[in-house]
Amino acid sequence: MREARFIKDNAEKWKQYQHAATDNPDEMADRFITLIDDLSYAKTFYPRSKVTRWINGLAAGIYQSIYQNKKEKYSRIFQFWRYELPLLFKKYHRILLFTTFVFILFVCIGVFSSIKDENFVRGILGDGYVDMTEENILKGDPFGVYKDGNPFTMFVTIAINNIFVALMFVLGGFFLGIPTLFRWPIIKVSGLWYTAMMLGAFQYMFFSHGLGLKSVLVIWIHGTLEIFIFVISAAAGFIIASSIIFPGTYSRKVSCMRGVKDAVKIILVIIPILLVAAFFESYVTHLMSQTYDKEANAGLPVWASISILLLSFSFMIWYFVILPIRLHKRGFYIPEDGIINRLKKEDA
Repeated sequence: MREARFIKDNAEKWKQYQHAATDNPDEMADRFITLIDDLSYAKTFYPRSKVTRWINGLAAGIYQSIYQNKKEKYSRIFQFWRYELPLLFKKYHRILLFTTFVFILFVCIGVFSSIKDENFVRGILGDGYVDMTEENILKGDPFGVYKDGNPFTMFVTIAINNIFVALMFVLGGFFLGIPTLFRWPIIKVSGLWYTAMMLGAFQYMFFSHGLGLKSVLVIWIHGTLEIFIFVISAAAGFIIASSIIFPGTYSRKVSCMRGVKDAVKIILVIIPILLVAAFFESYVTHLMSQTYDKEANAGLPVWASISILLLSFSFMIWYFVILPIRLHKRGFYIPEDGIINRLKKEDA
């Protein structure tokens, strides 16, 4: 083929590649392959031609663009935590609100039942735990349970147990959320209602002995993150259940897959926060419990406990409630291709 004919047949295509860039990875790959074919032909028959240098420049530009996009994938993790997860929670704020309301309702039921029936606390927490706690209170060491054992062993045990419970909350969604709300029938893992009522009875036990504020300063060092994450785990289970029960315009299979995908993303935030909560419980709460032990000569200053409580609570509210709302108001959204985008002012 003559060079003039070769240029005439392909010039419009090359101009389009040069002036109309694309962000679609499939189209970019197709363009690159096409240019490589054209470049091979041009180098074979027109090695000294300007058109060969032009095609080579176009191919090099696309290659660098692909390479740069590949490097940008390393920042994907920052985009995920900074934008994608908060926007995902904005999408499911109603389910999260519902789960929080249900949890608080059951906590109140636990407190009310404990006030009305003295045996309710023992029925929920068990005679052994209640007797041990009351014995520690009489000895002047109300939070002695948190001082027993090696801190590292406690950390591993607590982390594994809490992650297991959180995952069971999530997996309960595949059974329409019934195990998430109530209880797994065979393995007997507590559901949201039992966990909430246990918390209500647990707190009432300390308040009834005049240790309410002290219990908050000790137990909620780790409990703030732990309880928030259990609620979020239950919400992830309800997201899966909702995708099965209410598929909307999607087929039930596609809707379920979308719900599971979102729930898996939520699991990615559940695990690290539960690890932090386990660290607080096995190390920081361990130290704070000594503050209220009459025989202990060590402990943690009260101001340190208050600081950790405020930071933990502020982080959870900011990341899961405030930040998602702010990003949404600023026009950020996640389209079907999963790439974070932002509405322009004229589109808003």
